[in-house]
This record gives sequence, structure tokens and C-alpha cells, in this order.
Amino acid sequence: MTKLTGMAELIRPSTVLPAQRSPISFLTSDGLRLIGEVAAPESGDRSVGLLCLHPLPTHGGMMDSHVYKKAANRLPAMSGITVVRFNTRGTTSEAGSSTGQFDNGVSERFDVEAMLRYCFDTLKLENVWVTGWSFGTDLALQHAKDSRHKGLILLSPPLRTTTVEQLEYWNTDPRPITALVPELDDYLQPEAARKRFSIVPTMKIVAVDEAKHLWVGEPAVHRVLSEIVSIVSGVPTTLPLEF
Repeated sequence: MTKLTGMAELIRPSTVLPAQRSPISFLTSDGLRLIGEVAAPESGDRSVGLLCLHPLPTHGGMMDSHVYKKAANRLPAMSGITVVRFNTRGTTSEAGSSTGQFDNGVSERFDVEAMLRYCFDTLKLENVWVTGWSFGTDLALQHAKDSRHKGLILLSPPLRTTTVEQLEYWNTDPRPITALVPELDDYLQPEAARKRFSIVPTMKIVAVDEAKHLWVGEPAVHRVLSEIVSIVSGVPTTLPLEF
């Protein structure tokens, strides 16, 4: 459902608010071509960006995974954030397929690095935050080290492949990290997350009551997107339920 101008409408799962949407294609340093989409505000300041690292592609994760699709459909109009999504190597979505093969987060380093370069050097974004969801949180923690981004936002971090040594890196990097941890997560629930992430004492753990790993349902999506906007803007924000 595309939002029409005029009367305010209830935000629904299918709501698509106005934005300037463009397909993107770019090369990694190891020669793969990745595809994605940029959803930018139709007017005004477009310098604030959110780079989305998707869940595990071997379990259906891709750039259109529902929280990120809804972020692209809503945040440019609601909060002035440019949302950048892409498929990591070997991943397919409605927009197409990125070349290469899934490498369990290892060679995906080149994907994350290339996407960050694209955000800054091609899109000319200035205030970029990196958000990872599930598998994407491991990519963020391990590979999102470009000195130009502002920090990390982790959704349902499983700490599946990130090592203690890789976590300890963030004690040498002052940028903020916030993890949204569902109360009913299948892999890492809030109390366990506090223990595992205690290696990085500056990291903020936000326990989300009644939420699950996949953030199913509009209340969960609304909470996630409101938290993201709060972090990116620096202002506590509860997104409206109508627009």
C-alpha cells in the first residue's frame, strides 16, 4: 500500500511512504558485483544514513528481510534517514542476486567494506550508522571498522561467529554500540547477552520485552525502528503510528 497525500493513515506492514528509491550496483575489492537499493528522503538533508546488514542468507536472510524493508519504506519520510540495503555475496532478493558464494561471514568482509566505501564516496553520506540483524551483527562487529561511520546498532545478536578477540577490538574503538536483545530470543537472551558482551563495558544492552529473534509483528517493528531513529538522531523518539 503506497501512502497517498492528504489524510493521515495508519502505518501497516504494507505501507510504503514517499522516498527517492534507486537500485545500486557496486564492486568489491575481490571482484564481485553486489546489488542493493538506496531509499532517500525526497527533499531536504540526505546526509544521514543507515547501512543495513541482513540476516543469514542460508536461512532466508536478504536485503528485503522485513525489518529492513519496512525501514526503507518508512524512515526516509518519517525521520529523514537514507536507508541503504544490499545483498551480500551469493544472496538473492526481488531486486536480483549478488555474485559470488556465501562464505559464512569471512569473505563478506569485502562486501561490508565495499558498501561502506559506497556510502561515503559515492552517495556522499556523512552521518552513517551501521545496523546488523542476526548474522548481520557478526558482520558488523567483525568487519564494520571504517573510521567514518558513527557506530553500530545490533538487532538480535547471536554472537555466532564473533570471537572474544574480535569483541575486544571495540574496547580500542570509542564509537557507541547498542544491542537490542529480544526477551524471547532463540539464541541469545538479555541476561546471557549482558554476560557475553561484558567484554565491552561501554556497550549498551537494551532488553526488549516479549520480542523474538525475528521481530515478528508491528509492535516489535515499531519498537526497533523507534530505537534506531533515537540512536541515529540522538533524540529519544517514538515513531508515530499514523502518517
